[in-house]
Amino acid sequence: MIPVSDEILINAVEKISKSVVNIASVRMIQDQIFRVFPVEGVGSGVIIDKRGYILTNNHVIEESERLRITLSDGRIFNGKVVGADEATDLAVVKIEPKEDIPLAALGDSDKLKMGQIVIAVGNPFGLTGGPTVTSGIVSSLNRSIQTQTGVLELIQTDAAINPGNSGGPLVNTTGAVVAINTAKMPYAQGIGFAVPINTAKSILKDLIEKGRVSRPWIGIHSIGVTPQLRQYYGLPMSDGALVVQVEPYSPADNSGLRRGDIIENIDKKRIEEPSQIATYVRKKHVGDTISLTVNRNARRLEIAITLEENDTDLYVKSSG
Repeated sequence: MIPVSDEILINAVEKISKSVVNIASVRMIQDQIFRVFPVEGVGSGVIIDKRGYILTNNHVIEESERLRITLSDGRIFNGKVVGADEATDLAVVKIEPKEDIPLAALGDSDKLKMGQIVIAVGNPFGLTGGPTVTSGIVSSLNRSIQTQTGVLELIQTDAAINPGNSGGPLVNTTGAVVAINTAKMPYAQGIGFAVPINTAKSILKDLIEKGRVSRPWIGIHSIGVTPQLRQYYGLPMSDGALVVQVEPYSPADNSGLRRGDIIENIDKKRIEEPSQIATYVRKKHVGDTISLTVNRNARRLEIAITLEENDTDLYVKSSG
């Protein structure tokens, strides 16, 4: 039983529910004998801008031929994908409203705490009577999930999230959106995942203006330093990220980073495993300069790297 008054939960749901939409998609599928036929899918989204921009999951709209958006008051619009990002499983869809539309308030996912009460809201059916609502707590923060496009940091919750609720908001008890629910990631019974809203905020401008995300990259492959690696190769330290490959003509290559270097710090922040580098770089912008503290043959060096746009969807590869 969640120790919060009914009134608080009801107010939070009332605040967010009008901005949650149903997204019905049509994809064209080809069978084994090359016949093409339509397949319908459903998901949810949340209105974030009075101009008609709706935030949802990428997999809800991916490869769709047509989108039909149903608002909570029953109004129906044709939707158009203006931007999508497979790496974060986020997308922005636009409708053309002639009247005012209800907007959601975006919160701050960095302020979330483990054990905090959250509410998952979706509109999988587009029916009158309001959205579907489940509640739970934040079970874990910064849960790293391996996807085909890299590592995605998610919020884990025990609020039930089903596929029709994908793209809908996860809100706090004030009704502010703190994450976007996703049912694409594999999860066990009673566990759901959501993309932090601050992740969405960091790419919204790119999605709306460019249709894609301009991501910076370094251009290295690295593995974590383990006690076994340290002993075998006689390395001078027991943690950090060991550079095993530098991409030619990459920012790292241009800045003098070498194979065999051990990255100890990035902008004075201690690196204990390679995934920390990818996470840090992902939050920066093209043109930003970062400083790496590197151990090279037991000598410490400071290497400044100016981040460039990644055209290969490879900003930092890590393993081990």
